[in-house]
Amino acid sequence: MPGIVPTRWLAAIVAALCAAAFAGAALAAEPAGRVARPSISVDRSTQCIDTPEVMRRTHMDMLKHERDRTVRKGIRGEKVSLSGCIDCHAGPGAGAAAGSAVGSPQAFCETCHRYAAVKLDCFECHQPKPGGAQPARAQADAPQARAAQAAQAFLAAPAGQSGAAGARR
Repeated sequence: MPGIVPTRWLAAIVAALCAAAFAGAALAAEPAGRVARPSISVDRSTQCIDTPEVMRRTHMDMLKHERDRTVRKGIRGEKVSLSGCIDCHAGPGAGAAAGSAVGSPQAFCETCHRYAAVKLDCFECHQPKPGGAQPARAQADAPQARAAQAAQAFLAAPAGQSGAAGARR
C-alpha cells in the first residue's frame, strides 16, 4: 500500500536512532585513555607579562623573538625572558612543581606541553631550575667550549707569544 511505510525502512530508521543514542552516550562519558587537563600553580606574587590566554597561544613566539635579540644582537633585559619564566613557574611559589620547570608530572612546562603533545626542547640547553646547575647538554659541551676558548686565545695571541710554537725557536 502506498501510505504505509515499508517494514524495512522502519527497521533501518530505528537502528540508526539506536546507534546514534549509544554513540552519544559513549562520547559523553570521560574515556579512560584521555590525558588529564593540566592543573597549574604559579607564583602569584608577581604579575605575568600577559594574560594566560595570550601566553598559552604566543609564548613560544615571544621567546623566539627574545632569543634572536639576545643571541644575535646581544640585547638583554627584555620584558620576555626564559629565566623570568623559570623564576615564576619553577620558583618557590610554584606549588607542587616547585624546583623545576621539567622532570615531573607536576612540573609547569612539562605538564602543559605533554597535554598539548608538543615537544619541549628548551631545556636541552637552558637551566630548568632557578639558580641551579647547568643542564646536562651544557655540561657535556663544557670540554668543547674550553677547547674553543683555547683556540680563540691561541689565535688572538701575538705571533711571538704563541706558547709551544715559540718554544721551538
